[in-house]
Formats: sequence, C-alpha cells, structure tokens
Amino acid sequence: MPEANASRRCAIIPPMNTEDSQQPSAFELIGGDTKLRELVDRFYDLMDLEPEFAGIRALHPAILDDSRDKLYWFLSGWTGGPSLYIERFGHPRLRARHLPYAIASSERDQWLRCMAWAMQDCGIAETLQERLMQSFYQTADWMRNKEG
Repeated sequence: MPEANASRRCAIIPPMNTEDSQQPSAFELIGGDTKLRELVDRFYDLMDLEPEFAGIRALHPAILDDSRDKLYWFLSGWTGGPSLYIERFGHPRLRARHLPYAIASSERDQWLRCMAWAMQDCGIAETLQERLMQSFYQTADWMRNKEG
C-alpha cells in the first residue's frame, strides 16, 4: 500500500453502530439473525454463480461453509447484534487475516458489487443499503494490499 493510505489504517474496524442508542441497530434494521444469515448466504451464492465474481471466488476455499459462517458471525457483531465472531476467535484483525490474499481494487470492487447485489436481492431497505455500502467500502478499501 502506498504510504498515503497509512492514515486510513486503524487497529480496530469500528462496529456499524448508531450514534444514538435509542435508535435500532443495523442488525435490527436488517431484520436480525435470520435476515442477516439470508444476506450472507445470498452473497456467497452469487459469488459461486456469477462469472463477474470469479476473482474473489478464487480467493476462497472450494467449500464455502466456513467462509459463510465467519462472515455471518463477523457481521452479526459489527452491525450491533451478538458478538459471535469475537466470542469464537477474539479480535477480528481483518487486515491481518486478509494479508495472505492478493486484494487490489478489482477484488475490492467485486466484493462490494456482490454484497450490493445480495442486499438488493434480500430486500434490505435502500437507505440501510447506502449506509452499509459506505462502511463496507471503507473496510474493503482498507483490505487492499496490492497495487491496481
């Protein structure tokens, strides 16, 4: 990564919380446990089915069950639901966990497009989609570790 990107790096990916604790969390707005699992499953189904996601599909194991679980567990806590990932593995250390995989702008953009498509297919409210995509972009961009 170019040094100009160093200021975007941080030790912790902040959760997708609302600033006002009286407001429902993103987890609740998505529809809770069942709807979040549906979103994650649709994301990985699209990754498996659509040729435009071949680049990110190639970064995953042949069987996606563990990947599905880990993304679901992570997103649960990140959106304000149960901290399932942290309970199992501790701090997510997302960047460190993704360093073994070559991630450039193409892979970032495929991941984002696949997630946007999954949210649309699952009927996530448009305003919530926009909010999530802003945060997903920041995180996905931070995962880049290769030029291009």
